[in-house]
Amino acid sequence: MRNLNLFCLFLITGLFTLSLSAKEHNFVLKSPDGKLEVEICAEKQLSYVVRYANQLLLEKSPIGLVLENKVLGEHMKLLNTTNRSFVKEHVVSPHYRFASFDVVYNECNLKFKSGYGVIFRAYNEGIAYRFYTTMKTPLVIEDERVEINFPVNYKTYMAYSTVKRGNDKYAMAFQNIYTESTVKDVGTDNIAFLPITIDCGEGIKMTLLESDLEDYPGMFIKGNGQSVSLQGTFAKYPKTMSQRPPRSMTYVLEREDFIAKTEGTRSYPWRIWAITEKDTDMPVNNLVYALASPNRIGDCSWIKTGKVAWDWWNDWGIYNVDFKAGINMETYKYYIDFAAENKLEFVILDEGWYDPRKGDMLTVIPELDLEELVRYGKSKGVDLILWAVFNVLDNQLEEACKKYSEMGISGFKIDFLDRDDQTAVEMTYRIAEMTAKYKLSLDLHGFYKPTGFNRTFPHIINVESIFGMEEMKWSTIEKNMMKYDVTFPYIRMMAGPVDYTPGAMRNATKKDFKDVYYNPMSQGTRCHQLAAYIVHDSPLTMLADNPTIYKEEQECTSFIASIPNQNIEETRILQGALGEYIVSARKVNDNWYVGGMTDWNPRDITLDFKFLEGGDYQVILFKDGINAAKQAADYKKETFVVTSSTLKKIRMAPGGGFAMTVTKIR
Repeated sequence: MRNLNLFCLFLITGLFTLSLSAKEHNFVLKSPDGKLEVEICAEKQLSYVVRYANQLLLEKSPIGLVLENKVLGEHMKLLNTTNRSFVKEHVVSPHYRFASFDVVYNECNLKFKSGYGVIFRAYNEGIAYRFYTTMKTPLVIEDERVEINFPVNYKTYMAYSTVKRGNDKYAMAFQNIYTESTVKDVGTDNIAFLPITIDCGEGIKMTLLESDLEDYPGMFIKGNGQSVSLQGTFAKYPKTMSQRPPRSMTYVLEREDFIAKTEGTRSYPWRIWAITEKDTDMPVNNLVYALASPNRIGDCSWIKTGKVAWDWWNDWGIYNVDFKAGINMETYKYYIDFAAENKLEFVILDEGWYDPRKGDMLTVIPELDLEELVRYGKSKGVDLILWAVFNVLDNQLEEACKKYSEMGISGFKIDFLDRDDQTAVEMTYRIAEMTAKYKLSLDLHGFYKPTGFNRTFPHIINVESIFGMEEMKWSTIEKNMMKYDVTFPYIRMMAGPVDYTPGAMRNATKKDFKDVYYNPMSQGTRCHQLAAYIVHDSPLTMLADNPTIYKEEQECTSFIASIPNQNIEETRILQGALGEYIVSARKVNDNWYVGGMTDWNPRDITLDFKFLEGGDYQVILFKDGINAAKQAADYKKETFVVTSSTLKKIRMAPGGGFAMTVTKIR
């Protein structure tokens, strides 16, 4: 079993958080604040029940590991239990929504005969469990039993696989909007990727996540044919692979009839139910990060985050220049100059700097002198990031890392993994370890949801797994981006950071929006786009539009550039409701940055500055202009002084938002 290396303080108290019930081998584990209760049944079938504030959230839900010749979790013989109460952990979290945070939990470790056990933890913020095995020989895991039984037909929020019926539903980019339905409506013929959220009523929501996913496939959710039940499902282990010519991407051609083959002594991923009383608690729930394996790379001082001038979304679309824009030296020097002028840390070279059809990232196309671009960038304080396909990097892993690290490249944006079966997860860890060795950061695209690997490998500085701005190049207005924008911060962002790639300067109302591939636009207002730089957890953030337009909109560009996305000390959600609106605040030093977004409904809010400490603060506010409901690019800039007692009314237009810097006056 992997050593979690937790720095824990054990407080001996008179409160018994684990008790033996009237039925033998039934245990009750409570959270430190006593609100959350997990009842563990260790009789014929291992299962658990969850209650919160005396409300039944989960009925008896069986769990287990299915091996070739037996099921771990059936007909168990309990050897012993080990209990820990009020375990405190201080987590240092570089490049996260908090610089550090504390968690406290109670734990029950049930060890069974036949060489396995299960650990349950109860936090104030939710519950988690994981299996472990202590067997001498390797194991083949045919399946994992995850049955989820609800007492009533709760409302659900799920993002489903985008692969159509008949194909491999487990292989896709993990990008979709949320479907709102009920447990009873979730069918058995489609699968949802994590996280999913269950609305239990009375403000209580449960969000299913996983952490410490290593050497094992990720979990999906589907209906199980019963009225108010769901079940976990997993991609089978790849049997044969093939390759798609356009980008030399590998994909699974045929799968085995098992999900994992692994060492007999190990821990398995944490299954997490984050439980919240208020929607505003959801985006700042830290259980995924807290339950991940700690830092494995040591010194983090070399890791660089920041903002990126990005080429692909705007299709290298600069104009009013005397050269042909494209993947060439003149274009990238133009991007570098723009980044330097606005104090952006990076320029990315997306697809095309090597010939993707050849699958050789060691050979740069003749149109580019990459060493000269690196030198030119560094002379202006701008670093370069290189795009590559996952398996292409993996095939040339150490050679590519060594070459580009020595050249002065800052990191890789790797793309098109498009699966989370066991071999895909193994590839991720392999790449993470090698890039850390050569001090190269990672931005993961075409990738499954975060599972805490940004704690284990802090140089993983962003992750896609988001229905982001790229979708606006080909999606119609039926894809309700404004509702999604005020839904995913509550659900997907619980898992970890998002590379949404905001920053559109062409903005459209609901009536005017069109999908335009070469000159894309955003749904919603200009200020909705500005707010993204505050609302999103995003240590590496793209400026998705093209430099020519940013120069024409310099006031907004300068404002975006002034918003820090590094060294965040604290994050608060000041107000909001899932699927309706959100107002987020982030603290850096003595200054605060506040951003708000709404769906297609206009909204008036009153912002209370009580989160400020004493003294006066200067505010620079960008808000929707009076005509933003008709002309989405309309905005107004205001400057004023506030204190902790100030109340400020702000109106958000349909699809609108606002963004502000709050700077302490010295």
